[in-house]
Parts: sequence; C-alpha cells; structure tokens
Amino acid sequence: MKKSIIYSLLFTIQLITGAYAQNKKVAVVTFYVNKLIDVANTGPASMTAAFAQLGDDLKFNIGPLLTNFHDQFFENYAKSFPFQLLPENQVTGNDAYKDFAPENGGFKDILKGNTYVPVNGYKVILPLKGNANEKKLLNIFDQCDGIMKVYINFDLESRGLGRVALVKVNAQVNIVLFNRNGDKIFSVKKEALSKKSGAQVAGIPFITPEKILPLCESAMDELMIAMQNDLPKMAGKADRKL
Repeated sequence: MKKSIIYSLLFTIQLITGAYAQNKKVAVVTFYVNKLIDVANTGPASMTAAFAQLGDDLKFNIGPLLTNFHDQFFENYAKSFPFQLLPENQVTGNDAYKDFAPENGGFKDILKGNTYVPVNGYKVILPLKGNANEKKLLNIFDQCDGIMKVYINFDLESRGLGRVALVKVNAQVNIVLFNRNGDKIFSVKKEALSKKSGAQVAGIPFITPEKILPLCESAMDELMIAMQNDLPKMAGKADRKL
C-alpha cells in the first residue's frame, strides 16, 4: 500500500514538472546566416579578401539554405526543447522589436553589406560581450522566460597535400538561450562537413558562387541530419536554469 502511494506521488510530481516546463515560453529573437566564409585556417591572407567579395556577390544566394533550415527548425527541431517557442509573428510583428536598433560593436560597416542574411522579419543580433542587446530584448518580451538566438556560420577546410588539394565547407549552427536576467544558460554549437569537395590549386581554391554554393548546400544537408539525430539529447538540459 505504501509503495503504491509513493509511486503515485512520484508520478504526480513528474506530471507537474513536465507541465511546468511546457508552460515556459522562449522568444527566438534572431535567425540569420553569415555569408562570409571563414578561411583563417585554410590558406593565404589573400583568400580572406576573395571570400569577402564572394559574400557581397548577389549570385552567392544563400537565402534558400537559411529558409530551409529555419523551416526545419520550427517544424521539427523545436519539438525537442522542453518549453514552447513564442509564435514567430508575435516576435517579428512586435512593434517594439521592429523599432529595436541592436548594438553591433563595430560591425556596423559589415552590416551595411550583404554579409549577414536574416530570415525575413528578424533583426541580426551579433554575439557581443556584455549581452546588452539580449537584456533589452528581454524587456520587450517580458512575458517570456527567456530568449533564444539561432545563427549559422561557415568555414573552409583543406584536405590533402601537394599542389592540387581538396576543400570542403563546414557548416555550424549556434543555438544560444538566455534567461530573464540576461545570462547565457545554454549554448549548442553543432557542425557538419560537406560531402562534396572543391579543387584547391597552389593553396587557393576556385572562389566563385558556382563552385562554393554547392559545398555550402552539401554542408547544410549534413548539418540538418546531425541536428535531427543529436538535438533531442542536448535540448533536455536547456530549461534547468530557465
């Protein structure tokens, strides 16, 4: 009899705990991709300038990749989190959010170009020290228990030795959660390498949208598979300090 009472109490506690977690709400306040592919560990400094030009090339259209990832995130990956995400229209349609001008810590010149591409309606909120932007956004979305940032970066990796080598693109997604005090309490960085490769001759890859974009597409395909497999295990820790 006593055991049945204990089991009943434990079951009730689990139900209450689960319901409380699901009642928590988080607003996703930024969702963007950085088109400037990091080549710092790959080749000569001249490559940085070449990839910077690629980032401003309208033919290097990375928007569809971001849109696809965004749709997968809200339709599938979001189910892994032990809390609800505020409907997007309540974020991007919020007047205070629309008027919000984020501090960009010296990155303003870059933001004038096409380097950072947000999902339609979102602000680009860069990862800066002090979390000033996040604290202001928490005041805007004070009905939520926290805010989340999602952003994607790419870097280039060389494979092989000699005059002719191969390069691959590595896609990285960062998911960062802040509590009501503006403290970063959860951070996931998941990455995946493209299956497709490009040619690199004398240490310099062929840098054109037609050559690089398929590598980015391949890396994003692999990243989405990795997210589908691994996020459920990682996301369970997200509400412990929320």
